[in-house]
Amino acid sequence: MNSHQIRFDADLIRRYDRSGPRYTSYPTAVQFTDRFGLQEYKAAALASNQDPIPRPLSLYVHIPFCSSPCFYCGCTKVITRNHEKAEAYLYRLHREIELQGQLYDRDREVEQLHFGGGTPTFLTSLEIDRLVEKLGSHFRLSGNPGREYSIELDPRTITRDTLRDLARVGFNRCSLGIQDFDPLVQEAVNRIQSVPDTLRLIREAREFGFGSVSVDLIYGLPKQTVEGFSKTLDTVLSAKPDRFAVYAYAHLPQMFKAQRQLNAEFLPTPDVRLQLLGLTIEKLSGAGYVYIGMDHFALPQDELVIAQENGTLHRNFQGYSTRGYCDLIGLGVSSIGKVGDNFVQNLKTLPEYYGALDRGELPVHRGYTMTRDDVIRRDVIQQIMCYGVLDFEATARRHGIDFRSYFASELVALEPLVADGLAEFVAPGLRVLPAGRLLLRHLAMAFDAYLPSVQASQQRFSKAI
Repeated sequence: MNSHQIRFDADLIRRYDRSGPRYTSYPTAVQFTDRFGLQEYKAAALASNQDPIPRPLSLYVHIPFCSSPCFYCGCTKVITRNHEKAEAYLYRLHREIELQGQLYDRDREVEQLHFGGGTPTFLTSLEIDRLVEKLGSHFRLSGNPGREYSIELDPRTITRDTLRDLARVGFNRCSLGIQDFDPLVQEAVNRIQSVPDTLRLIREAREFGFGSVSVDLIYGLPKQTVEGFSKTLDTVLSAKPDRFAVYAYAHLPQMFKAQRQLNAEFLPTPDVRLQLLGLTIEKLSGAGYVYIGMDHFALPQDELVIAQENGTLHRNFQGYSTRGYCDLIGLGVSSIGKVGDNFVQNLKTLPEYYGALDRGELPVHRGYTMTRDDVIRRDVIQQIMCYGVLDFEATARRHGIDFRSYFASELVALEPLVADGLAEFVAPGLRVLPAGRLLLRHLAMAFDAYLPSVQASQQRFSKAI
């Protein structure tokens, strides 16, 4: 379905280096509203059980705790070294699992499970074991070897025993943060991490049967250089991880308090950021990795590549994911779920989250029910973001529309992008060209009915590079 070809055109990227959504959802979280609350979520969950063929489930569990802050981070997190805070959190999280489990029929198998953070392994092995056991008491966890049960790891704190314990309770995928091995960069972002510990973790994860190991890198961090990042890429490539997620650092200190600790004077210039991106593409492509889209690269045999080929790739709040047909249940503070055509987000602070659960209520904060127009546009945007091909006729048949009249103004808006070589109009409709694959979000933005003004988007969304 996708040729995977990619062409780095610095001039083209420079021209399109403006802010826009990453489309981990459509509509984006900006549209979520408190008019969608607990009753609306319960109704959506119960209705999902009535489907003739009930959808499998995907569970996301958010563990917000970190023992120290990484200054670049924009995640929902709680910085503490006091482990009693985790005990208080787990007490409520177990209660939330009970309440959520009551909404879903037990014939719905959990094909995906993801522990994210924060730092999930802030919890002890025993606490993780009990948490998975609790999930298994209220949901039907899959025993299929092909399940995707993943956890985010911090190489600075993981021991061989921890890895063994995680494999024993059923995790078979992991991702680990690296960002950059350059000591000057690590000091600037407050994340000191050794090369031997990280490479050992990748090696031992494979020994314990983790079938996919993903690493996260970030370009655009303070004091980052092309030479230093090149060494980082070479070092990580020597371990041959299954996937790379190489993110462009988005400096949004007005939104993320931790980023105010960074000295903006040390951020790379736009030209250096471009060089870092070009270097990344050159090295990973040269090493045989396939560009999935939006920062993600994977080995040809990886599930992401297979899902892109067979049409089951999608984007959610963790980025690219397989099994787009699952209903997603978010557990933990700030987590986001998606059930049918409904998004739901939990309360964002621990006092609010605890308060709801102490009252015996699910901690629903806000959400959104998609309109028919949203569903159509989500389909279009997913096709662009996941496959780089937009099939006009198939989309029209699925939704009972005349594509060219329904999207008449959007097709006009695409013409300058087509003229610039990002895509071409060709059967079956629109095909992204190699030079446009780094600018997928700009093509998708043409179909976004909610896109805010340029001024507002500068504050809320990241840039292309």
